[in-house]
Amino acid sequence: MSYAFWTACLARLESELPSQQFNTWIRALEVSEAVSGEGIKILAPNRFVLQWVRERYQRRLEELAEEFFGMVTPLSLELGTPSKKPATGLATRNATPTQAQAVAPVQAVSQPESVTTNNNKSSYEKTRLNPALTFDTLVTGRANDLARAAAISVANNPGSSYNPLFVYGGVGLGKTHLIHAIGNEVLRHNPKMVVRYIHVEDYFADVLRAYQQKSFDQFQRYYRSLDLLLIDDIQFLGVGNKERTRDEFFHAFNALTEAKKQIVITCDTYPKDIQGLEDRLISRFDWGLTVQIEPPELEMRMAILKKKAEFDNVPLPDDVTFLIAKNLRSNVRELEGALKKVVAYARFHGREVTLEVARDALRDLLAAHNRQITFELIQKTVADFYKIKLAELLSKKRTRNIARPRQAAMYLAKELTPSSLPAIGDAFGGRDHTTVLHACRTIAELRLSDQQLNHDLHVLTQTLRG
Repeated sequence: MSYAFWTACLARLESELPSQQFNTWIRALEVSEAVSGEGIKILAPNRFVLQWVRERYQRRLEELAEEFFGMVTPLSLELGTPSKKPATGLATRNATPTQAQAVAPVQAVSQPESVTTNNNKSSYEKTRLNPALTFDTLVTGRANDLARAAAISVANNPGSSYNPLFVYGGVGLGKTHLIHAIGNEVLRHNPKMVVRYIHVEDYFADVLRAYQQKSFDQFQRYYRSLDLLLIDDIQFLGVGNKERTRDEFFHAFNALTEAKKQIVITCDTYPKDIQGLEDRLISRFDWGLTVQIEPPELEMRMAILKKKAEFDNVPLPDDVTFLIAKNLRSNVRELEGALKKVVAYARFHGREVTLEVARDALRDLLAAHNRQITFELIQKTVADFYKIKLAELLSKKRTRNIARPRQAAMYLAKELTPSSLPAIGDAFGGRDHTTVLHACRTIAELRLSDQQLNHDLHVLTQTLRG
């Protein structure tokens, strides 16, 4: 019974957590068939993982156990090394090239010393790169074409093109896929280069371990020996008591850039908006090139769904593709989750994937998304952001300080709601649909050249999506 619970638990947590967190912490765990009456035993491979999971995930694991068994079920976390069971491989079998992290890490923290001393280590353990995440498997469109072009340039000329390359954007937009693609491309051209992908929390774990084991010299030698450092989710470096980690990263950054070694960084926000980092570090992020990945446009969302369905060998009609892509706009992970739900629903009921099946499967999800963002919320958020009155936003005034926020609000209404142009026009003071179309085209063009406007729209979008 424990293994049945763990299978269901893995499936739920994989859908709830960012892939980096799931692969690093949850996949490292295994379940043990506990003696009757002792409840569920979850085994961690080492004390670091044990402590981390207890602090951050035990409550959620207990909630899932209660939901699965229909009653409060004792759940304990302990150290242990059980034999491998099929249940723990669930996520691996379901993994796809579009996931943001490699599918089989079992250690909670990276071990730099093993990379340089054991030639028998797999390519993954040396680099932590997922070979499936390449430029070929990355669906491209207007939302990420600039970031992709910059990434290709860096991959072709590491250390001399843009250093560092700083990629930012919201959750689930493909930042991690992009930097894995850089690493894989660099190794394809030069397999002898020393490449390392690492999440910033794992970098923190490396610093902590080096500090505890008094092995900082070895730690520093390893990170300064890299030809390419790919570091993910740098925003977490500013969270919590990580002064030693921030200081060490600052010196590692300087050492690598001075040696003409390439650094690629991802973040969920613009460098200057990162909280908790010193100015000396933030200023260095501006040395190279900063590019944004935006939420995918409709055509790109449809292409992502088609590619995902093709990889899973699932026939996906165009009308179903359009339904999902039209209503789910936030990120790639959300799109993939919706497609999985539709396919699972169809298989459970023994039906083919059709528009009717998709609507049934996504009824609650679509209703929730359509309720989330309203015209009123967009208008009030934009008015507050630009410090103008709501009445002015809806008025006939055409002064620049009013007209531009109004156009931005119309653009956001089109991007973040499934409403038609005439409906948007009615909500903005009874304007004609051609006025809305003009506003949307104007903002779409301006954000390509106006960095401040582009940043404003990014902030507004993130605010509206919560």
